[in-house]
Amino acid sequence: MIIIVMGVSGSGKTTVGKALAARLGWRFYEGDDYHPAENIEKMSRGRPLTDDDRAPWLARFRELLQSLLDADEAAVLACSALKLSYRRQLLVDDDRVQLVFLAGNFDLILERLKMRVGHFMKEGMLKSQFADLEIPVDAASIDIDQPPDAAVDEILHKLGLNAGGTATWET
Repeated sequence: MIIIVMGVSGSGKTTVGKALAARLGWRFYEGDDYHPAENIEKMSRGRPLTDDDRAPWLARFRELLQSLLDADEAAVLACSALKLSYRRQLLVDDDRVQLVFLAGNFDLILERLKMRVGHFMKEGMLKSQFADLEIPVDAASIDIDQPPDAAVDEILHKLGLNAGGTATWET
């Protein structure tokens, strides 16, 4: 299984994703690592990405996802996946790829972004992220106004997994 932890910047994708991967004993992949240098540069200057900017990033991320599935490797991936069209590119196998949406309100996420140090995503771009966000209906929705460990517990419960990464009905 591949779990894609999605949401706007500052929602906790990396923090929750790493904690989830550690709990499951799976590998974690950070979506930001797959952005072309031009995208990072653009976001570092406070300029939102366009769909054209995101296309090569999504293609690289889809290649990663497909290679993990082909190798039958379980993993947790952090990826904003803001729009339905982006998620359609990533949901290459409905049976083995699950979405987890980290949901939170603008003010909470803005406060989190203000506390970030050294990240290319600037707080001024949060409005563009919320404007692009198409809330998924096919994802496990997790409220981010809780500690990361509690969010991980909720994800495991909603996806029917135990801490070993197997379905709870198999144990």
